Amino acid sequence: MKRIALAQMDCALGDVAANLEHVRTEIDRAATEGAELVVFPELTLQGYSLGQLEADSSMRAEDRRLAALTDGGIDVLVGFYEDGGARRYDSAAYLASDGARYVHRKLYLSNYLVWEERKHASPGQSLRAFDTRIARVATLICNDAWQPALPWLAAQDGAEVLLVPANSAVGLGPNSFDVVDYWYELLHFIARMQQCWVVFCNRVGTEAGARFWGGSRVLDPSGQVIAEAAMWEAELLVADIDVTSARRRRHEVPLLAEARLGLIAREVARLIHEGGDA
Repeated sequence: MKRIALAQMDCALGDVAANLEHVRTEIDRAATEGAELVVFPELTLQGYSLGQLEADSSMRAEDRRLAALTDGGIDVLVGFYEDGGARRYDSAAYLASDGARYVHRKLYLSNYLVWEERKHASPGQSLRAFDTRIARVATLICNDAWQPALPWLAAQDGAEVLLVPANSAVGLGPNSFDVVDYWYELLHFIARMQQCWVVFCNRVGTEAGARFWGGSRVLDPSGQVIAEAAMWEAELLVADIDVTSARRRRHEVPLLAEARLGLIAREVARLIHEGGDA
């Protein structure tokens, strides 16, 4: 068994120092609970409404303040606004005692209804699973998880645990829909069809008119919810996961074994050639 914690928290827009202090407090609480990994929401260190900020609050992935978050001896997944030189990214760093194991840059930026993420960030260009002391994991940031191919690709790369930090809000715009229901059905589908653990950590609080609803949860490889946090309130959710259950599930019902990667590559190449989005 591996014990993980989900820090469902609010953050202060643009105040990196205050958010780092809050993160350190949650890490200490998670360590007290015996957690080996603590997961934070999307853009934990800067907040979501980047267009409201007058100053650039982005930070390099090599920033020592990030590396210092593992001083307590447990792994950390934290969202931050990354300074990538010529570009900025909505990123999540998986940090261990030896530094950043992997930095995932959000691949599919929300650019519909009231969301305008493309104004402030560039999309990432790669998805990789990576080995940690918890398991082989992959990160999908919020809207990434809504793209059917990405969870499948992560599972094909061996991910047994999908970490999904999010900034999901409700009731924005005249064409808004029941995003909570969409999320819960989506997470159930991903866990069941990719036969992996899904760790969804959403933010709470209000920022620039957006109300973040929380509802963080952990699902097992059969799609069952084994732990869930409250709606609307900050909470440190702790859960024990048995990573070997993902391996057993994949052996018992080998949905992922016959991927036909060559077939997929040929058909994707055809669609690109015929005018698709490369």
